Amino acid sequence: MLARLWPKALLLVALALTTGTARTEINEIKITKQPGLLFTPMLLMEQHKLVEKHASQAGLADLKASWVTIMSGGANNDALLSGSVHITTSGVTNMLLLWGKTNGDIKAITAVSGLPFKLVTRNPNIKTIKDYTPSDRIAVPTVRQSIQAITLGIALQKAYADDKANEKLLSNQVTMGHPDALTALLNPQHEVASHFASSPFQEIALKNPGIHVVLDLRDALGGDCHVALAYATTKFYEENPKTVRVFLAAYEEAVGMIKNDPKGSAQTYLAMVRERATAEDVEQLLRQPGAIFQPRRCAPWSTPSTWQRRVSSSRCRRAGRTTSLACCMIGRVVEPFAWRARSPRLPSGGRDQPRPA
Repeated sequence: MLARLWPKALLLVALALTTGTARTEINEIKITKQPGLLFTPMLLMEQHKLVEKHASQAGLADLKASWVTIMSGGANNDALLSGSVHITTSGVTNMLLLWGKTNGDIKAITAVSGLPFKLVTRNPNIKTIKDYTPSDRIAVPTVRQSIQAITLGIALQKAYADDKANEKLLSNQVTMGHPDALTALLNPQHEVASHFASSPFQEIALKNPGIHVVLDLRDALGGDCHVALAYATTKFYEENPKTVRVFLAAYEEAVGMIKNDPKGSAQTYLAMVRERATAEDVEQLLRQPGAIFQPRRCAPWSTPSTWQRRVSSSRCRRAGRTTSLACCMIGRVVEPFAWRARSPRLPSGGRDQPRPA
């Protein structure tokens, strides 16, 4: 009798242990977005509920997406570290700094987008970045950390032929979100007379008399590239791999919308943000040379250590061509700026993980 019951008992114990230890994925994913055309894919994902659509197809019918607008990369990083959001979409430099700060525990999921950035000013005396005086203020999304701030530092190094020149205008910079910076720029009484912007804020500004371009991102980086990406903690990915794959599928569908229906995408963008631009203006910006909206998973589950190995390839040295996130940024940002926060090596838990399927 006991011999016959023993296999059944073992099976019941195994099932109980499996049920007790099985880890369910989250049922609400919190994703950040920022102002500007770079984050159009995120707005389309939100408006058309693409996360929910692909979650249902993947058997995660209860998964919902919550979208959080955060005005700067620094605040995005704080939110990710605090656990109040799961996936952050921000500039590559913000991800790099957080990767160093966490000893490699932050990983890129996918490159999101790329657009040309411009430093614009209303000050007629400023023609180049060498014309700034100590009293001139420049708005950037996050001082020291945003891709605009880092790009300005790289441009200063090139302009002065001095690797230590990147901090020459550090005291001139103030942290401001793009909408507030645009308002300040267009106010003749405001101390902020320059804005290292992004689309569509720089184009809105340039429609006003007296506003002119001082610096283009291409001047510093030598070409177009992905400048925004999505990233998360290693812990989040390891505990929610299906959710990450759902996010990627939703993002790729959103990018397809931009490619196949830029006019409709522009209309959706304006309906959600209500900026001072027309649908025709936004559509043109989505189509402009240098606009990159295409799926490019980051050699991923990716870390800067994997990007670093690519810098020497011939493709990375071709100035003026659209390059990968790694080629465009790592060789010109990580090495020249010698990140103080970066650990000399990744811990065992920070090694590259398999690419999400």
